[in-house]
Amino acid sequence: MQFADFTLWKYLASIVDIAVVWYVIYKLINVIKGTKAVQLLQGVLVILLVRVLSEWLGLTTLGWMMQQAINWGFLAIIIIFQPELRRALEQLGRGRFFARSSNQYDDSQEKTVEAIVKATDYMAKRRIGALISIEKETGMGDYIETGIQLNSNISSELLINIFIPNTPLHDGAVIIQKNMVSAAACYLPLSESPFISKELGTRHRAALGISEVTDSVTAVVSEETGSISLTRNSELHRDLKLDELKEILTSELVIQNKQKQASSARWNWRGKSNG
Repeated sequence: MQFADFTLWKYLASIVDIAVVWYVIYKLINVIKGTKAVQLLQGVLVILLVRVLSEWLGLTTLGWMMQQAINWGFLAIIIIFQPELRRALEQLGRGRFFARSSNQYDDSQEKTVEAIVKATDYMAKRRIGALISIEKETGMGDYIETGIQLNSNISSELLINIFIPNTPLHDGAVIIQKNMVSAAACYLPLSESPFISKELGTRHRAALGISEVTDSVTAVVSEETGSISLTRNSELHRDLKLDELKEILTSELVIQNKQKQASSARWNWRGKSNG
């Protein structure tokens, strides 16, 4: 009887052990999701795959090179993934690592669109330069860390005050994350495309540059002309009217999210029906 109890306890302990490990892996994936670490992790998987294939095909030299990469890989991962590891440790210290994540949004997205459009209208009329980038699926944590973190509720008044000339936060980009003004005075990567018009300045190059490495949507107000532009998917839309800006933002932030929620709901319903 005691032996049976011991065996049962071993099985239960193994189940708990596996469940905890998988949960930790799941949370770690959420931490690096949408960051450059995802592409780097894919590169690590490619190295492992090449190592297995080289062993199977008898490619000695290639196998030796891949083995050296694996041997030094642990140290390389610590160096390369340093920002993500630091962020995970910070979340663990704040007790947020094991907190439940939620991707559900209400009408706050529509309020975000309204705030951006209203602020853009005000600044365009007065030729106040502005750069506002909205995070979507691809995380922008690396760029948020380059600025001053605010984590404030979004409003047109806040956006306008940030970009008033000669104020501490006006030089740089505002990044909106989860319908919050996450940070201001952020540095965005400049596009190196040779097809950009010479008349466009740093703001437009930064807006186009961030659209080349993320799926974010970025609004730009020209300081020289007061014209409104928007970048998405490596494309620059210039000289937009307010209704055009609102239409694109609504499509990118509100309609697409509702479609994803509807698709997720249908998937869950089908899963329950099949079950």
